[in-house]
Amino acid sequence: QVQLVESGGRLVRAGGSLRLSCVLSGGVFSKYPMGWFRQAPGKEREFVGGISWIGGWTFLVDSVKGRFTIDREDTKSTLYLKMNNLKPDDTAVYYCAAGRAQSDDYRSAADFDSWGQGTQVIVSS
Repeated sequence: QVQLVESGGRLVRAGGSLRLSCVLSGGVFSKYPMGWFRQAPGKEREFVGGISWIGGWTFLVDSVKGRFTIDREDTKSTLYLKMNNLKPDDTAVYYCAAGRAQSDDYRSAADFDSWGQGTQVIVSS
């Protein structure tokens, strides 16, 4: 089982930017499709987007498309979520997730089965 550790969450003003990071250990990072989820207070965990294990193809849900980007740096076993033009509704605990090794599935929540412990993002108005 892989281990995932997120970092980078903090308090930021609306309109600001933030980059979250996630490091994977216990597996070969380059073989995993990766994703990001978030959970706002009082709400269920929401899938934000994913990136393929090869080719760097990405998928983002409509609510963040055009503002968020997902990237990966295989040499550092690190996944990134770059968030621009943040809104108070983006306030949540953000989790990274790993899918099944060498799977081509990365576009839905069901494609992921390992999660980190999360990092808190608070967007003030």
